Amino acid sequence: MRLSTPASPDVSSPGAVVGPAAPVDGDEPQGPVDAATAAAPRGRLARTSSTALGTVGAYVALTKPRVIELLLITTIPTMFLAARGLPSLALVAATLVGGAGAAGAANTLNQYLEHDIDAVMNRTRRRPIVTGRITPRAALVFGLVLGAVSLTWMWLVVNPASAMWTASAILIYVVGYTMILKRRTPQNIVWGGAAGCMPVVIGWSAVTGGISWEAVLLFGVVFFWTPPHYWPLSMKFRRDYAAAGVPMLPVVAADTRVARQMILYTLAMIACSLLLVPVGGMTWVYAAVAAVLGAWFLWLCIGLLRRARDPRHPPLRAMTVFHGSITYLTLLSVAVAVDVFLPL
Repeated sequence: MRLSTPASPDVSSPGAVVGPAAPVDGDEPQGPVDAATAAAPRGRLARTSSTALGTVGAYVALTKPRVIELLLITTIPTMFLAARGLPSLALVAATLVGGAGAAGAANTLNQYLEHDIDAVMNRTRRRPIVTGRITPRAALVFGLVLGAVSLTWMWLVVNPASAMWTASAILIYVVGYTMILKRRTPQNIVWGGAAGCMPVVIGWSAVTGGISWEAVLLFGVVFFWTPPHYWPLSMKFRRDYAAAGVPMLPVVAADTRVARQMILYTLAMIACSLLLVPVGGMTWVYAAVAAVLGAWFLWLCIGLLRRARDPRHPPLRAMTVFHGSITYLTLLSVAVAVDVFLPL
């Protein structure tokens, strides 16, 4: 844009702005400017803000917040049961913050170690490292720092026992599952899934400083729940896992065999949930809820087996079982938390 002097107005283009003489010696122009020039700084600011928010969102995505949410669902009821009532809210908050940070660190390191297979799988090819929003080195540093901060927090703010269990959970998931088991054995999710059971132990030790049979049984519920929770998802994305060379059980075994194993794990899960009644002193309300929920989820697994056996090859509807598993664990956890306060 040319700034014209009053003596020689610029009328060569429609809407031209007539202003004072051109600045001299580097002074900024003092006259009016057009809308595009005025909007430029705001546009740059908006782009900078958008980029910053996108980067923050990418780091949050590295932590897999939806997975963390499911893990924390089991922590709070366990703390209620350990305290036989309402524990210190400050302790609950501190445990959740430390646990969420540790789980986020483990998930970040998992994505760092698996970004090669994430790039092959349709389900994971939009993850931050694969798309280049976060570099592998930045993800590694973020995961290590977040893990160190979380463990320090648990040690200083919660207690050393919970910090040790938290460290064990990170090691099981990152080293045991991701580095050793996942690419080598169809039983990867069974043993590696033990990391997902640790929140109940962490929550119990946060309140009591140790563990007890109630914590062991709750651990067992989540441990036996994990295969029938994750294998339906593997059925849905078996081609992804096969292309990535990950031997999930539904990739290397027939659907009928997978469904039968899911039923066996579900029966063991139900047994642990019901054993909590005499061991943990639960009321008949929890017992009824645990029995009904267990029977319902078992029915879902049996339905999957029937569809797998059907020679007409109907849709497996594996994701119905997957979503049902989340509903089961959520409602059972609510039943544990509520039962503590029942005067029965």
